[in-house]
Amino acid sequence: MSRKGLLLFLACGIAWGVPYFFIKVAAEDFSPSMIILSRVLVGALVLTPIAIKRGAFMPALKAWKVSLAFALFEMAGPWWLVTSAEKGHISSGLAGLLIATVPFFAMASTYYYLGDKSAVHKKNIFGLAIGFVGIFLLVGIDAFTQNLELVWVGAVILAAVGYAIAPAIASKEAPNVERIGVIAVSMIFVAVIYAAPAALNPLADGVTTPKWESWAALAVLGVVCSAIAFVLFFDLMKEIGFSRASLITYVNTAVAILLGVLFASEDLTIGMWVGFPLVAIGSYLASRRHA
Repeated sequence: MSRKGLLLFLACGIAWGVPYFFIKVAAEDFSPSMIILSRVLVGALVLTPIAIKRGAFMPALKAWKVSLAFALFEMAGPWWLVTSAEKGHISSGLAGLLIATVPFFAMASTYYYLGDKSAVHKKNIFGLAIGFVGIFLLVGIDAFTQNLELVWVGAVILAAVGYAIAPAIASKEAPNVERIGVIAVSMIFVAVIYAAPAALNPLADGVTTPKWESWAALAVLGVVCSAIAFVLFFDLMKEIGFSRASLITYVNTAVAILLGVLFASEDLTIGMWVGFPLVAIGSYLASRRHA
């Protein structure tokens, strides 16, 4: 991986690792629908003017079927599935572990849908496996000690599938449309989808006046975790390829757990000490190109 690729990889991993923390903050005062609507509204407000200036908005709008597919598979569907699953059905740790299956689905999409055989190499698969073991250790065996509701486990896996195939669809079906345009138009579509549910139920139960911290969390989720993160991810895809770029889900989980330790007084376990290096080693091995 080039220096630019490494910097993009780390930046994107952090940008998509912090949402878990800020969603937790925002969820104290806002409903899931309002959180999702706020993310895409703020993201669209940031990206749309840039996309228009670059001449990328209208081409993405003309390719509306691709933009809509990206909106449904990357944002509207997965965000609802994960948010709903974590609301009393499965733990956030287990959700993070299930989302870490994205690179496996991404590798399959790269091989069968995009026709890129280079990403499917035994050393890459070995790296994926090491990274996944690291994620398992980070999350902890206690994630499985709960009474699992298999429907919601399946829902999060379905979200992981969506995360894996959405960028592949955009890359194959609209290769000449600048990605910032696709993201901006997709966010507008998601905003339309969630406008009514958010208007009917904007606040969490029992909340009348949201705290400033919750408003700030919404702003960070929109600007950093949506607008900036998507731009970084597509730049990363250009640099190292789609399948390898999907490995940021390993980094995401590691960053989310680290934030929990630093700011939410969560325990630093032996599994975390072992898991973090394994995530780093696995990501390195899985992201290398092999002849």
